[in-house]
Amino acid sequence: MSRPPAPNAVRRPTENRTTGHPKVSDLYAEAMSRFDEVYTRARGSGLREPNQMNLATVGADGRPSSRVVLLKEADERGFVFYTNLQSRKGDEIRAKRFAALCLYWEAIYEQIRIEGVVEEVSATESDAYFASRDRTSQLGAWASHQSRPLASRVELEASLASVRERYEGQSVPRPSHWGGYRLIPDRIEFWVGREFRLHDRTLYTKTEQGWQKSLLNP
Repeated sequence: MSRPPAPNAVRRPTENRTTGHPKVSDLYAEAMSRFDEVYTRARGSGLREPNQMNLATVGADGRPSSRVVLLKEADERGFVFYTNLQSRKGDEIRAKRFAALCLYWEAIYEQIRIEGVVEEVSATESDAYFASRDRTSQLGAWASHQSRPLASRVELEASLASVRERYEGQSVPRPSHWGGYRLIPDRIEFWVGREFRLHDRTLYTKTEQGWQKSLLNP
């Protein structure tokens, strides 16, 4: 498996010319810049998939669920992952737009937690990413009715065989039930492990007045 691309670079925070501290309007850029720096270290740590992240959602009944997905993009617009839109996660995102991400890298002893509202990416973005996937992944997206009951493995393999035959000798289009989601953050927390369990926690929060930065007890 090829190493996933690094998130798009984001601009560095602009300092206030009188105080030398980042202005409130620049704190989000500061948070995204820090994310990029931490993620770059994680990618260099030898982990096979440093873009693994836990995605937590909640259904219409208020019952939470979580699973691991892969981060594919990260920039000032938010954090993007791709999936079957008719899966359980897709159903829950439609029911309750709020979700949370957690990326933890034991190799560098750091963690980033992100919360916010989720929206679908554009069809153009989903088409472009789907076209970049290897053919086996493209066929799998058609063969699997993700999160729906399955009688047996034989049924799944028969579905794949049917899809292979259908698209033999031609490109595989993106299924309408498959696409991307972008989590637009309103809360980003950076955690750095320290001795005596006195860990560093830095929180960036979006408020009505703009982004704010604070420290939390470990």
